[in-house]
Amino acid sequence: MLNFVRSRNQGRHNRSMSLGGLDYADPKRKNNYLGKFLLAASLTSLCIFMLKQSPTFNTPSVFSRHEPGVTHVLVTGGAGYIGSHAALRLLKDSYRVTIVDNLSRGNIGAIKVLQELFPEPGRLQFIYADLGDSRAVNKMFSENAFDAVMHFAAVAYVGESTQDPLKYYHNITSNTLVVLESMAAHGVKTLIYSSTCATYGEPEKMPITEDTLQVPINPYGKAKKMAEDIILDFSKNSDMAVMILRYFNVIGSDPEGRLGEAPRPELREHGRISGACFDAARGIIPGLQIKGTDYKTGDGTCIRDYIDVTDLVDAHVKALEKAKPRKVGIYNVGTGQGKSVKEFVEACKKATGVDIKVEYFPRRPGDYAEVYSDPSKIRQELNWTARFTDLQQSLGIAWRWQKLYRHGYGTSSSSSSSY
Repeated sequence: MLNFVRSRNQGRHNRSMSLGGLDYADPKRKNNYLGKFLLAASLTSLCIFMLKQSPTFNTPSVFSRHEPGVTHVLVTGGAGYIGSHAALRLLKDSYRVTIVDNLSRGNIGAIKVLQELFPEPGRLQFIYADLGDSRAVNKMFSENAFDAVMHFAAVAYVGESTQDPLKYYHNITSNTLVVLESMAAHGVKTLIYSSTCATYGEPEKMPITEDTLQVPINPYGKAKKMAEDIILDFSKNSDMAVMILRYFNVIGSDPEGRLGEAPRPELREHGRISGACFDAARGIIPGLQIKGTDYKTGDGTCIRDYIDVTDLVDAHVKALEKAKPRKVGIYNVGTGQGKSVKEFVEACKKATGVDIKVEYFPRRPGDYAEVYSDPSKIRQELNWTARFTDLQQSLGIAWRWQKLYRHGYGTSSSSSSSY
């Protein structure tokens, strides 16, 4: 059963009774009403008294108080692809987790899976709210005792950002400011921020280090960099612990098959290449469209650093463990290996066993030719190294989930119902 936390205003309606034109009162009836009223009042008082004697009366939720030995993490965007995997890892590691999501891109099915896996009281709660609503966010922080925030919530498609840039500046930059203000107001001292390699733009030199100049070339990267700048400026006069993780192209899914990637169907054209490959393998779309074959790379297609989501959330947990007051850590999260789009497609064909049809088109606006990381800093400082670096293996794990849940979290191959 889903544990929603919502605020509701319930109106009270007054009811009037017509006396049918009668202008006198029956004394017996009046005394009868008075007796019933006194009896009801007495019973109500007795119930209130008994409730007050109960040890659980007015006991605050475990989520609303700090508990020694328990770290309570707010996971924004926790119903989404990466956020849900991060919440799963945190719960497995005995963290207390609150997920906030407006479900515009996330899936309530992912929340349901997590709550079925961790049904014990005080482990997980879900709050339906929009981070653009400052009142709702402030209320959430005032009613919960968070120790840390993992901020994943964001729209995250390069192509879409070029078509609707204002959405990206609102959703990423403005919403991050709202979260940061509430953290400061309510004394939440640790922020793990989900950033992106898109903030670097198209550097002249590879691999990308954390000192590489940030010159983003699309609204998605620009909005993320603006959010980073806000966080860094605030941290200069704050005792907050800040970790900024700039990660590369995320693939894969939970190895045990509990969670996967289920983007909105209407966003397929903007989505990740892995989703497009799987859609083509399942026949949902006629084939795979490769946009851009004239880049200055070995085979003419873009080169990217593909990081498995299991490795990615491991980096977030290590960042949380290593976060220190008045310290800022900035890390690239990648494998350090660049793979071309054509190489990716070949790995997807092998993972799915389907000879996917491929069509070639002109470049997509806002894309860059080659991006891969130098992960040496995160290895040295956080003792983190990517372990799932075989493209075919990561795609094979994700493909198993895709086959089981052909329509996302709504149905599986063993279920005939849908929603």
